[in-house]
Amino acid sequence: MKKKKVGFLAALGLSATLLLGACNSGGDYEFISIVTGGTTGTYYSLGGTLANIISEEAGVETTAEVSQASAANMTALKDGKAEIAFVQTDIAYYATAGELMFEGDAIDSIAAIGALYPETIQLVTTADTGIASYEDLKGKKVSVGAPGSGTFANAEQLLEIHGMTMDDIDAQNLDFGESQESLQSGQIDAAFITSGTPTGAVESLNATTEVVIVPVEDSKADELIEKYPYYAKETIPAGTYGMAGEVPTVSVLAMLAVTKDLPEDLVYDITKAIYENTDQIQHPKGAFIKAETALDGIDIDVHPGAQKYFDEVNK
Repeated sequence: MKKKKVGFLAALGLSATLLLGACNSGGDYEFISIVTGGTTGTYYSLGGTLANIISEEAGVETTAEVSQASAANMTALKDGKAEIAFVQTDIAYYATAGELMFEGDAIDSIAAIGALYPETIQLVTTADTGIASYEDLKGKKVSVGAPGSGTFANAEQLLEIHGMTMDDIDAQNLDFGESQESLQSGQIDAAFITSGTPTGAVESLNATTEVVIVPVEDSKADELIEKYPYYAKETIPAGTYGMAGEVPTVSVLAMLAVTKDLPEDLVYDITKAIYENTDQIQHPKGAFIKAETALDGIDIDVHPGAQKYFDEVNK
């Protein structure tokens, strides 16, 4: 009888294991991480919300990790240090094509989940500096982000369109939080910040200092987009950072990328969880996260699990 009882319990345990395995789309993935950006940027605040949504709706414990953002996030996926990453669409393209900061080191192990929201390129300064145009940057101390970052690439390309290079400015490699503190203390004159608006670091600066966003003139935006088609025209609304009027600039898209070896059913569940629970996102950029526009601007392979979901909902 004991043998039969043990056999029955073993069979029951096996059945339970199989049932749990069938219910867990993550398979071997009991825990996954999302690499985001610095603590004062949109990636990190939004990443925490998405991690909670994935944990609750897809049934896989997920955490949001601080990182050095786009370019570093692609390397983190490549090295197996994370499963999901926030990244700019332009940087994801460079990573897979082996261009710019990824020259000679193309990453073929990543795929897209989908686009999220516009990431506005903001050239931030204060009223005290007197900087009103890109031409005013010559000889000034300007934060351009870390070398190889998305912000650095954006800064380089916008300077190029305005007839300048990094050699024409006193470039400082600061993150968003450091840029805010340095602008506030007068240690730098301006900072490039590529992030969804409103950006926490710029809001913190505006709490103590009058913020100015330097505009990108329409003709320059056209010139930039002609050479680098992943850019789009963007307008920062009046009232943002206490500004009286709207400011024309440009943007790229924020997207989510994953490692290609994540199971199709898990990525399907993650994608479904994100795009069907945007009502849980408090950040203003949550309003832009929609299944019908999720593949806009994506220029890398889409993960089959994500593609399956979008094919179902965008018939």
